[in-house]
Amino acid sequence: MFSGAFMSYNVRIADLPATERPRERLVTYGVKHLATAELLALLLGTGCKAQKLSAVGLGQQILHQLGEHQRDPLEVLRNVSPQELMQIQGIGLAKAATIVAAVELGKRTFQTRPAERQTIEDPATAVAYLSHDLMWQETERFAILLLDVRNRVLGTQVLTIGTATETLAHPPDMFREVIRQGANRAIVAHNHPSGNVSPSLEDIELTRRLLQIAQILSIPILDHLILGHGNFASLRKETTLWEELPQDGE
Repeated sequence: MFSGAFMSYNVRIADLPATERPRERLVTYGVKHLATAELLALLLGTGCKAQKLSAVGLGQQILHQLGEHQRDPLEVLRNVSPQELMQIQGIGLAKAATIVAAVELGKRTFQTRPAERQTIEDPATAVAYLSHDLMWQETERFAILLLDVRNRVLGTQVLTIGTATETLAHPPDMFREVIRQGANRAIVAHNHPSGNVSPSLEDIELTRRLLQIAQILSIPILDHLILGHGNFASLRKETTLWEELPQDGE
């Protein structure tokens, strides 16, 4: 997307055409159209004179060094410390603190739950309630979102915590909690610490078992969500299980 000129300190962002400056591109095209190095450049403000790097060039340098040893730089950035950032030439305390604060603010914004008793009308709204418990966790967790008969939120509950690669979900425990809380229906969810939210065969089989029990107990399961690293998947949308095992009372 960008030429090598970005890597030169002499080519300042201020000297670029307006259509290529990160701040102007953000306003014109929206933040989603900016490269990660451009987002970092907006936080950094300036580059590194010693290395002749512009702010975007310094952003690229950060991503390069964090991505060494074949690691995803964004995964490292998600949990990076100021001390780690300050090991990169051109990053002092002020710039390191700004980056870490921005990452934490993004996490907290994503984890903010809507007001209680809100009606769940789509998977994204359900994810907003569950993200604090599931989205950024390093071990797998299985949770439920408890709803009343009008799909209004009664609360959430983490039922089991597993390892980095698997969690043990016990359907009886889940339905026992739904009944104990006086809920009429539920959405089940778990996380994939890897960030890959594609459902596994085990996820699909577990969902099938839950839907079968739900039919017997007349407690509808509205969806099974998989969360991880800012993404999510809805098994209701990605499988035909709800057509095979329709839920009474939806």
